[in-house]
Amino acid sequence: MINIARILCPTDLSPYSGNAVRYALALARAHDAEVILLHCTDGTDAEEELGLLECSLLQHVSPDDLRGARWRVVVAPADAIDEEIMRRAQLERADLIVMRSRRRPHRAALLGSTAESVCRSAPCPVLVMHNDERDFIGDQLKVDLKRVLVAYDFSDYSELALKYGLSIAQEHQAELHLLHVLPPRSVNEPEIAWYPVKGESAYHTAALRLQRVVPADVHLWCPVTTAVSEGNPYREILNYAEKNEIDLISVGAHGAGFGMRALFGSNVDRVLRQAPCPVLVARPLKPTMLASEIEVNHSKRYQTMSS
Repeated sequence: MINIARILCPTDLSPYSGNAVRYALALARAHDAEVILLHCTDGTDAEEELGLLECSLLQHVSPDDLRGARWRVVVAPADAIDEEIMRRAQLERADLIVMRSRRRPHRAALLGSTAESVCRSAPCPVLVMHNDERDFIGDQLKVDLKRVLVAYDFSDYSELALKYGLSIAQEHQAELHLLHVLPPRSVNEPEIAWYPVKGESAYHTAALRLQRVVPADVHLWCPVTTAVSEGNPYREILNYAEKNEIDLISVGAHGAGFGMRALFGSNVDRVLRQAPCPVLVARPLKPTMLASEIEVNHSKRYQTMSS
């Protein structure tokens, strides 16, 4: 089972980021974790910013919800927010980053976003929420999580996504859905021919492999659904999530041109931008660095940028 001991949650004091804070606190309660709230600001009065952040927190979470919770506030400069989030995640040895992302028009796709930048390079998995999603936090600060979808392509990255999906599904007693997407035009026969008498079709082979990746004991505590479709991966993932009322999508942080194909983005980029629910981008934990090493790398990066 995945161990989540520290959750980093960036916030800008807006109502939308307040939803991410509540989600982070609810996850922390379920996993007995600590929440580090990070506020990046241009202000020079750290004490004043801390006060504003704590007041904003109480607008979204009741004092009763905070009883027994382990949380603290960190204020940092807003020079490069994405860099600061990743630096702080490394410094705090975060096991998960929970943050929100604004929906952006297609014409702004080339500009990227802070959430997408963090997802590409973070030292730990990143859970991204959107402004227009429904409220996933129920009474007593519990995550309303009934169905978890894992996008699985038999790679090491998707195996990591499966581990996180399994852990969260088990913690919240949710259904687990596994989806594998075959390349376009890989299945040209009608659906009745997907189970041939002799030999195995691409669909049949993928379906059998998908069933085998789920450990046998998982079926004892979690309903499991496996599905195979054909087409563009991000479209199939989004369609499946919409059709099956998925509450969380878990994907591996890789793919053809992830972070490189700026013009069209990648499957992960598109799922992040258009998903109807929060998206967990599973990334391997990077080895912890000493605080002095992080500060040195941080200063070198800014010297390079300014030169």
